[in-house]
Amino acid sequence: MARLMSMAVIGFVMAAMMHYSAAQTAHVVGDSTGWTVPSGGAAFYNSWASGRQFVVGDTLGFDFVTNNHDVAEVSKESFDACTFSSTIGDIIVTGPANINITTAGNHYYICTIGRHCANGQKLAISASATPGAPPPSSTAPPPSRTQGDDSSSSTLFASVFVSLMSLVMSFFL
Repeated sequence: MARLMSMAVIGFVMAAMMHYSAAQTAHVVGDSTGWTVPSGGAAFYNSWASGRQFVVGDTLGFDFVTNNHDVAEVSKESFDACTFSSTIGDIIVTGPANINITTAGNHYYICTIGRHCANGQKLAISASATPGAPPPSSTAPPPSRTQGDDSSSSTLFASVFVSLMSLVMSFFL
């Protein structure tokens, strides 16, 4: 009976973890182009973002070369004007950089180097609280940031999953 109860608890935990991990996506900004001054101007990143759904828990991966580009979250006004005198959080200068989306709402990102933003290196996204839900219309506080961090929730999920499977297998062997 104890073994059956343990298996039920492990099964429930695994199902909950699978649901949690399915809601998280790592988005590589610009796909293979990365985070750079796009040849098509701002329309490039607008088009890239329009084909995706962003959800709290997702990660934005900004793939850029340190000293050539950076990334800063800014207000809509600063985004529109390509100014960075009042960034939200620190300017991330070490690439590649991952930004975790921790709040629903609109988020605006620019490169602060030279005229990169004015030439189209800027990204606006709307993140929803849950998959399928519409994003709220208000601007949210800044997401958490990591510089050069290649870890993801998928790695954590995989290691916990393997550990739990080992535990389950030990009951049968």
